[in-house]
Amino acid sequence: MPSSGQKIARLRLGVLCCRAVVGAMVVLVFLPIRISEANWLTDAFKGSSKPSKAAAHVASLKRTGSAKHSASPKSHHVKLAALGAAHLSLSTLKAAPSKCDPKKFRVLLDVGHTAESEGATSSRNVPEFAFNLRLARQIDEKLKAEGFAETRLLVTEGKARPSLVKRVAVANDWSADLFLSIHHDSVPDKLLEDWEFEGKKSHHSDRFSGYSVFVSHDNPDFKTSFSFAEMVAREMKARGLQYARQYTLPIMGHYQHPLLDKEAGVYSYDDLVVLRKTRMPAVLLEAGSIINRDEELRMESPERRDLVGNAVVAAAKDFCGPQEPFLGPL
Repeated sequence: MPSSGQKIARLRLGVLCCRAVVGAMVVLVFLPIRISEANWLTDAFKGSSKPSKAAAHVASLKRTGSAKHSASPKSHHVKLAALGAAHLSLSTLKAAPSKCDPKKFRVLLDVGHTAESEGATSSRNVPEFAFNLRLARQIDEKLKAEGFAETRLLVTEGKARPSLVKRVAVANDWSADLFLSIHHDSVPDKLLEDWEFEGKKSHHSDRFSGYSVFVSHDNPDFKTSFSFAEMVAREMKARGLQYARQYTLPIMGHYQHPLLDKEAGVYSYDDLVVLRKTRMPAVLLEAGSIINRDEELRMESPERRDLVGNAVVAAAKDFCGPQEPFLGPL
């Protein structure tokens, strides 16, 4: 039977072992460890009988870890939450890197329709293409002013369907990082009402108004497309704008589309060529209704274009903003 002195000695030895394990864990938290080097850590906590090798590996990582990490673009850091990050000081966490560099991020701003195929006609007989071009130019200027230097304005020529193919080809050949098509809304012909403007027979529909944002499930990066679409829609909503709700109604016929975000106004438009054939995230923005007589007047104002432009810029900044550091469940 061990004496009391032996019991105390064993107890002290156990405490020292625990301290050594805890010390190793603290060192590991601050060391960049590649996935291929992380397996030994699991073994150490499964009761390895060779702690001296683990200590030697830690010492080796101290000497070479920094150089290996900088040489390998695929190196990863151990998630702090796995080692109890909830108990670490937040001052030890480094700021996470940005998702993209705005100076190098290629935004292709597509002006919807063409001079030969002008799209919808407003309640005061102004072609949609004119609205699209003015707004897209203003967004282009704002994005460049905010550091998105590689933004490009795409104005396409030709008839409707061939122009869609051209847009896709330009976007893919240029290797754009984001495709944003600018449009203004109308309604199906069966919903139009007659009225006279400046002595000319015209059409309007004051029943519907608002912006809408579209994405396609067939886009190769639907998840990112939807993410940016939500950012744009929520920025529009934050500025007091309402989204168009008629796309869920049966009266829209084949223009009826599923609503993906009922809070902000993001719809799916799976068959639209420029959304499904582009090889990068793609979003289409209907900035507002020009067939609604009151909203058309608002859409013509520089103030409204400024508001929409600011919403798009804010969404782009958010899209390229720093990621939140992963802390795990706290």
